Amino acid sequence: MERGASKHKHLTLDERQVIQEGLDKGLSFRAIAESIGRDPTTVSKEVKKHITIVQTSVKRFGPNGDLTAAPICPQLLKAPFVCNPCKKRSTRCASDKHRYYAKEAQKEYEALLSEAREGIPLNREKFYEMDKIVSEGIGRGQHLYHITQTYDLGASKSTVYRHLKRGYLSVSPLDFPRVVKFKPRFKKLGQYVPKAAKAGRAYLDFLDYTERQDITAWVEMDTLIGRNGGKVIMTLHFTFCNFMVGFLLPNRTAESVRNCIRLLKKQFSDNGVMFGDIVSLAITDNGGEFSDVASFENDLDGKKESSLFFCDPMQSSQKPRVEKNHTHFRDIVPTGQSFDNFEPNVVRLIFSHVNSIKRKSLNGKTPYEVFAYTFGKKVADIFGINSIPPEKVIQSPKLLKP
Repeated sequence: MERGASKHKHLTLDERQVIQEGLDKGLSFRAIAESIGRDPTTVSKEVKKHITIVQTSVKRFGPNGDLTAAPICPQLLKAPFVCNPCKKRSTRCASDKHRYYAKEAQKEYEALLSEAREGIPLNREKFYEMDKIVSEGIGRGQHLYHITQTYDLGASKSTVYRHLKRGYLSVSPLDFPRVVKFKPRFKKLGQYVPKAAKAGRAYLDFLDYTERQDITAWVEMDTLIGRNGGKVIMTLHFTFCNFMVGFLLPNRTAESVRNCIRLLKKQFSDNGVMFGDIVSLAITDNGGEFSDVASFENDLDGKKESSLFFCDPMQSSQKPRVEKNHTHFRDIVPTGQSFDNFEPNVVRLIFSHVNSIKRKSLNGKTPYEVFAYTFGKKVADIFGINSIPPEKVIQSPKLLKP
């Protein structure tokens, strides 16, 4: 069947069985999509939406003898996001298994379709319990996905939104984060990175480097502006798990960035960790504050340990993940608010909450959980980031109020 030839909007059970068979054989989303005449994104969304988690039988215990959660398998953070093609799927694995089953996916689809046609289930006790949980979470500035992953609401995210639109909930649409669009950010023209510093470090060089080295994850750097001419916050965003750290700088200059990076490298060295082992590759924009390439790429002894590349001018879309993740920071510190009264501990608190938000892209895990599993809690501590219990996460300016 030719791609795009299907006239059906929804996937059928036969198509889902083809998807399962393709996953079991290790085929790519594109190859599976071509076999059923669908778009690869359709197959990707279908798989991620209908993942069946089978808990591992392997028990893990902490230092105090307490039973600990199963570690996250790094292979699940990239396509195909399930264990179907894994050769070890029939063996005892320390991680929970994520599987795609065609029949289970069909049942979930039919149940969701039935729920959408039935309307609101008026079970008074459960409904008011759900309303209380959602209202309190929204009051803390939490996003709905975070709430649904933290609590058993007995209703899907789409169902809660339907209740909201019909006026059934105690909160209104204006209480939800980002209902009103952000105003365009005012950008003041500043200094740029000299051409000599960007030689061999342009965006095309970055694409060539990642392809030759087979690299799929890196760090995106940027700066958040408070008051023009005032303090700024430099951010490092780890693309593989949306973990982001921020550093308060006295101003937006190359000297401030250089001093911050060197201090950070010393903290890593004092703790027996190499900065280059954690941040080996980064990409940033053309802001003049990033013009001192050597301070980033070289260790304290002057030996190269990392690589830095630059986006094309006026192309923030070439580092989209850090730009998108900044919206979580802006939930707490709205655009235009000055950072001049901030202290480093305030910035660490903000990003601790940001990194404790459950993410759909991480199958309900938080960026902190995935980062700490990958690099260890020690590295997160060096960055000054702590894990916040899900029910305590605050995603609004209330976090900074006394």
